Amino acid sequence: MSQPAVSALAPLDFELVYSDGEPLDSNWERIQMNLLIEVIHQAMAERGRTDFFAGGNMFVYYAYEQARDVATGRRYFRGPDVFYVGGVPGGDRKAWVAWEEGGRLPDLIVELLSPSTARIDRTVKKDLYAQAFRTPEYFLYDPATLALEGFRLARGGYRPLTANARGRLWSEQLGLELGLWQGVRLAVETTWVRLYDAEGRLIPTLEEAEHQRAEAERERADAEHERAETERERAETERRRAEAAEAELARLRARLGEV
Repeated sequence: MSQPAVSALAPLDFELVYSDGEPLDSNWERIQMNLLIEVIHQAMAERGRTDFFAGGNMFVYYAYEQARDVATGRRYFRGPDVFYVGGVPGGDRKAWVAWEEGGRLPDLIVELLSPSTARIDRTVKKDLYAQAFRTPEYFLYDPATLALEGFRLARGGYRPLTANARGRLWSEQLGLELGLWQGVRLAVETTWVRLYDAEGRLIPTLEEAEHQRAEAERERADAEHERAETERERAETERRRAEAAEAELARLRARLGEV
């Protein structure tokens, strides 16, 4: 879904800020953000798509006035924890600047809740994403309660999504499900937000995909070895049968010669 265009702006008379110098809330948050961004890339790669951007923990500039406020220190809006924009050129960005992206703003946003951010994520940011960004889909994950919530924009406000039979939330923007997955990432074992396709298959990370390919290759090699072994045993059985038949024929000829 496309976003409304931002009016063309004159060259800025101040420098854009690309970092507020504040660290992430936790190691878990950093891992979870990178995990989601990675599997978005993996899902799009499976479809042969490069026309998207997935990022997180970076400034999203949606208006000139907001950019000036950040530059002059009046407020710091770092941006969503994870966001996705479809139908745009891929590549790296130091920040997402709407007026340099044809007015595009995130199509999907995921915020990771913590005691210090939950209230803002549920109120101030939620209103901003609905009214200024007009982001079609908004997801919240609370690692303390393992609660994953989703919202879809309708008539200027967010309406809650209902989990499907698998207990996951469908994203129209990604064409994927968001759901929970218990496992280990970078030596941290906990419950993570992951992506699943329409059939319920877990979208693998690059490492997991390589492991799956290696496992499939090992199984193929094992199957090939088993087929070769079966063929060898069949050939050996045929050889022994032929030898036995030849021996029996020789025995019969010998007996006939004695008569």
